Amino acid sequence: MSSQLNHNRRNFLKIAAATGGGLLLGFNWTDSEAAVSGAPLKGVAAPAIDFNSYLSINPQGVITILSPNPEVGQGIKTAFPIIVAEELDADWKNVVVEQAPLDTQKFERQVAGGSGSIPHSWKRLRVAGATARHMLLEAAAKRWNVSASDCTTSKGFVLHAASKRKLSYGELATEASKMPVPTDVKLKEIKDFKLIGQTIKNVDNPGILTGKPLFGLDFHREGMLIGMLQRPAFGYKLKSVDSAAAKAMPGIVNVVTINNSVAVVGKSTWQVKKAKDALKIEWEKDGNLESTSDHNRIFKEMLDSPTTTVRRKDGDVETAFKNAAKVIKAEYQCPFLPHSPLEPMNFFAHVKADSAELVGPSQTPEAARNQTAKLLGLPPEKVSVQLTRMGGGFGRRLNTDYAIEAVQVSKAVNAPVKVMWTREDDMTGGIYRPAVRYRFEAALDAQNNLIGYKLRGASINAGNATREDNFPSGAVENLLIDSIDHKSPITTGPWRAPITNFLAFAEQAFLDEVAQAADKDPVQFRLELLDKAKQKPTGKVTYDVDRMKGVIQLAVEKSGWGKKKGVSQGFSVYFSHRSYVAQIGEVVVEKGKPVLKKVYSAADCGIVINQSGAQQQVRGCVVDGIGHAMYGNMTFKDGIPDQKNFNDYKLIRMNEIPEIDVHFVQNEIDPTGLGEPSLPPAGAAVANAIFKATGKRLYNQPFVETEVFKGVS
Repeated sequence: MSSQLNHNRRNFLKIAAATGGGLLLGFNWTDSEAAVSGAPLKGVAAPAIDFNSYLSINPQGVITILSPNPEVGQGIKTAFPIIVAEELDADWKNVVVEQAPLDTQKFERQVAGGSGSIPHSWKRLRVAGATARHMLLEAAAKRWNVSASDCTTSKGFVLHAASKRKLSYGELATEASKMPVPTDVKLKEIKDFKLIGQTIKNVDNPGILTGKPLFGLDFHREGMLIGMLQRPAFGYKLKSVDSAAAKAMPGIVNVVTINNSVAVVGKSTWQVKKAKDALKIEWEKDGNLESTSDHNRIFKEMLDSPTTTVRRKDGDVETAFKNAAKVIKAEYQCPFLPHSPLEPMNFFAHVKADSAELVGPSQTPEAARNQTAKLLGLPPEKVSVQLTRMGGGFGRRLNTDYAIEAVQVSKAVNAPVKVMWTREDDMTGGIYRPAVRYRFEAALDAQNNLIGYKLRGASINAGNATREDNFPSGAVENLLIDSIDHKSPITTGPWRAPITNFLAFAEQAFLDEVAQAADKDPVQFRLELLDKAKQKPTGKVTYDVDRMKGVIQLAVEKSGWGKKKGVSQGFSVYFSHRSYVAQIGEVVVEKGKPVLKKVYSAADCGIVINQSGAQQQVRGCVVDGIGHAMYGNMTFKDGIPDQKNFNDYKLIRMNEIPEIDVHFVQNEIDPTGLGEPSLPPAGAAVANAIFKATGKRLYNQPFVETEVFKGVS
């Protein structure tokens, strides 16, 4: 397959290096004019026009590709350059990758969230590489006085087969920078890819393995101070603080009140931590002081409430249930969860009279910059943001509260400050996954066909806890999906695969129960519904039936669904973040308890950029999904979290992780999301396998706190 993209020459930027030659090429989809500059290659400041990615080539043939998006462990810092290098026909051994700073004049969507980075930038990155390659070909052809169509490229060289001549990209870089920028760029055919789809090591691996300072917690600036904050529990406010003892401790520079918190600032982490513990703070009530027992009551009231928001209604639901031969009902509940990244929140800020510098791990650096600018009354261009690698985020670092704290503390003490959260701060002052309870009802006719479906999502700070257009919507003639939400002082926000991370468990576990009531194989039951959604849909169908069937068939094939002896298999399939994933869990009973032995995961995310990164993305999602479904639970007593560290909040252990067998559907569809889609189906694949093994349904997370696992630590 070939792709022809036409772009005005003014949508590209090229800069000829003044020192030693070289080509720096960026590309821009919105600006009206390209520009040429004589700035030196190293440390060049490109003109202030928007673009998505750029590359540089020095006369020695070293290709530098800047990766603009935040690296949170999803491998984007490797994947983006692979795409550029593929179209450039670069030798990967000669590629240097650098993390770009926040620069909205040059880059778009510098965000890590929603599994949207690759889908957004796929063609933009390809065009960047293809444009540079075209200019290098033209430069070589001009030097040799031959037609560019008679030249080819390979591993950083331009070749002329007829005369057996070749020139490296480095030798051609200066001349290429003077060639006209093409308006018509032909991209490679997918069959000709050499890098994309291969296994390529993460570019940060050497630094990670040798302990190089890549993460926010590693950042150090000579003369900077350390700051830690004592924050209120949910529903409280600061009444008074006695900081005399803290201020008198060694190394402490200041203690300041920041909004509703108290910040201790000093010279070292340990000195500040000890002083923070020495604060004498009195808090007072400032709203509802909610407990988990309150939430259980609130859930019941919401599920029984006559007032909800209807999200989707198809057909005549009331009549379908009235005339049903059989009605199946079930409720599923999921708790609050912290994000628990390995690296707690931290950020560096240096606020000056007319500018501010930020350095740290953020999934939304532009939001951090804009909020800082607003807080300080500065133009956004006076706030710089340098990105560090993140030691996990999972949605927590989409929020900017911890970065803004650093700005506030730096301003208050008039010094550069790195604000650091302890593990206890991270767990008790976090922004959690919302707690939700779902009520499902399904109506079967006398032939065991699904003729009616109801779903109500009752949530705490989730807004709409449903995804009303996801499967099985479109496959059921009579369907009602509504939601109701309770506003709580407990802060919530995106958590890896927002909403679907718990909705998928409930939906897919319930569909298994309905399949059992209909006396049908769980896989065949879903395939019949998908055929109905394609052949005779009800309302809109927002998912691709064939792609969903494709991952189901791949998972069934690889797992030997229904053919194995000695194991109990559970099935789940889900569509989220533009991708499709089917999973099959395998459980055995040991000493009277179910044990998860293996998970098969089949994914359709379009073209796989990097097999190494993609495999690890899926495995990470599965571990995250089953780990939190099995063990995660955050509870509260009068607004105060009960769990404060990993001694009382259970994360999955290494010996509890099953074998994970990953497969990808091979196609030529443009890449779709992968950082999140493999998490939602994991919980249900495990729950349905446990039912097969024990005959007991799991309706609540975490699974280990249910009767099935009673007595298991």
